[in-house]
Amino acid sequence: MTEARTQPLLQVRNLKKYFAMRSAMFSRERPTVRAVDGVSFDLEQGETLGLVGESGCGKSTTGRTILRLEEPTSGEVLFEGRDIMRLGRHHMRVLRRQVQIVFQDPYSSLDPRKTVASIVAEPLIVHGLAQNKSEREDRVVELLETVGLSRGHMRRYPHEFSGGQRQRIGIARALAVRPKLIVCDEPVSALDVSVQAQVINLLQDLQEKFGLTYLFIAHDLSVVEHISTRVAVMYLGRIMEIAPADELYARPTHPYSQALLSAVPIPDPKAKRERIILKGDVASAVAEPQGCRFYHRCPFREPSCATNEQVLTPVSPGHLVACQVRTGVHGDGTTAAGGAGASVPAGDR
Repeated sequence: MTEARTQPLLQVRNLKKYFAMRSAMFSRERPTVRAVDGVSFDLEQGETLGLVGESGCGKSTTGRTILRLEEPTSGEVLFEGRDIMRLGRHHMRVLRRQVQIVFQDPYSSLDPRKTVASIVAEPLIVHGLAQNKSEREDRVVELLETVGLSRGHMRRYPHEFSGGQRQRIGIARALAVRPKLIVCDEPVSALDVSVQAQVINLLQDLQEKFGLTYLFIAHDLSVVEHISTRVAVMYLGRIMEIAPADELYARPTHPYSQALLSAVPIPDPKAKRERIILKGDVASAVAEPQGCRFYHRCPFREPSCATNEQVLTPVSPGHLVACQVRTGVHGDGTTAAGGAGASVPAGDR
């Protein structure tokens, strides 16, 4: 007898975040930037979803909007079945014990005027998780040792640490409230390459030890490959492809995913990979979108791609692609043959 499938820890449904720009001189209209424009995905307990894409695609805004550090324009974010977007201030504060963030820049995410002990202890004070000063100090020491630091670092200030050590302090602060989900917003992009691996290994060890779930945001696909269970490729506010990590790296299906992966360095000097150079300009995030977001740069585009909005369509179990050329399914739900039906795996076309 099979067990019933458990509810995903996090469910994101048609999430949108638009930013109003300043209006042009002598114009009453305010242009709108569609930073996140209809993002949907599930995140299971204990897994890591890598959210990747080039700068400006909206991946960091997606993470911040999920946490309501940015208020969404529309959409739903369900955490353990509760819609985060409907929670009031009090309930949202309670929820933040379950959902934390590790910021991109360890140089600016830590208060330079506070000691490490004060920085790590702050969440304990805010959420009332320590009964007294002694208990709070013991907890801080425990957290610092968990991330590879020591009691001797407690009384020092952020400027006295290296970039990797500062990021460890940020991770310790996030762990203080024993969260279930951590949004890692490009946590290693500001670090030296030699330090990146250390932080990635630390995050993996912590995930195994505490059963953490990660939304791991990054632009470096080689970093994402080593930590992610699944990977979602984002372009201009939309997810273009989402698949198990092994499958995406072995068989990328969307033309944009193929181009991104072709740029990842290969350790073996004898191995060769054809570099895909994209032509054309990135479409404006301000203009009203029509058809495929990737149309102007896609080497496989068809005339209908300019008008048919692409929807995520299965090409294999757990592997979805937003491309009618690859799936044979147009944005209106009809197949390339003209009738409604199941999508066609890319390998069978």
